[in-house]
Amino acid sequence: MMKLFDAHCHLQDPRILSKAPQLIAKAIDTGVVRFAVNGVSEKDWDLVKQMGENYPSVIPCFGLHPWYVADRTPNWFNTLKECLECTPSAAVGEIGLDKGSRGKEIDFTDQIDVFRQQLELAIEFKRPASIHCVRAFGDLLQIMKSMGPFPAGVILHSYLGSAEMVPEFAKLGSYFSFSGYLMSLEARKAKKMLGTVPSERILLESDAPDALPKSELDSLFMVDGDPSIPEELQGHGGNLSSNVGTSSNLSHAIRDASTLPKETLNHPANIQNVLSYVASFLDMTKEELAEISYNNAVHLFSFDGSKLLQEN
Repeated sequence: MMKLFDAHCHLQDPRILSKAPQLIAKAIDTGVVRFAVNGVSEKDWDLVKQMGENYPSVIPCFGLHPWYVADRTPNWFNTLKECLECTPSAAVGEIGLDKGSRGKEIDFTDQIDVFRQQLELAIEFKRPASIHCVRAFGDLLQIMKSMGPFPAGVILHSYLGSAEMVPEFAKLGSYFSFSGYLMSLEARKAKKMLGTVPSERILLESDAPDALPKSELDSLFMVDGDPSIPEELQGHGGNLSSNVGTSSNLSHAIRDASTLPKETLNHPANIQNVLSYVASFLDMTKEELAEISYNNAVHLFSFDGSKLLQEN
């Protein structure tokens, strides 16, 4: 079976936390053997730490996401530093910059300040950092140039930046991680951008419970008990192919995920759909891309103290 490495997800998210054991088990069944689970604020770092202790497959990551910058406590930086000190297997993330609709509400000077401090921690601890960037790629590149290069690597998670910036970011030590959000990019643009990414810098991610791929419904895994999905899709906690074809009451209108409610939860096993989509643009087989992206992630997450090194 193909092995996949989910380079960025949020299995500690309150929307799916109670279902995490089933989600992880199902994803492992489909070949996803690692999950980089990213904290987003002081409130969930403990949960992420516990997850890392409870699941050999989980790589914990601690970070303060730009959306939660305004809620930070005066002691946030010391807490984060302690988390990284006492968890040698942890990476840094999710951190970043956001000028999108939600990011606009958060003071950008504050965002930059918090982001730079966390990047400095990643450099100090020689760990990779997972970066969120929405409509702020120019700012991001400027900051990274002033602080980099980053020999331990950074992950530009759910990368939707331009093809032109790829070489600049790659030069500084960036990896480019792709999620279901790539399917919202115009196909021509996606193909052009993917064509500029060096193969040794490609990663795949689910970003679960967000970024549900806009695929045919019968190829997707649904999260059991997701309140946003129609009743006839409930209770199939796995792949829908068995029931979609036969369910006469399943209206034709919801044959693919783009017609599901925006808040429909994404299952980490749907990284398989991201794999197929990216492979189709790169003229690669799924097997080739799975192997390349898996090896890239293993390389990136094999930092000093990493779980991956402990096992070898």
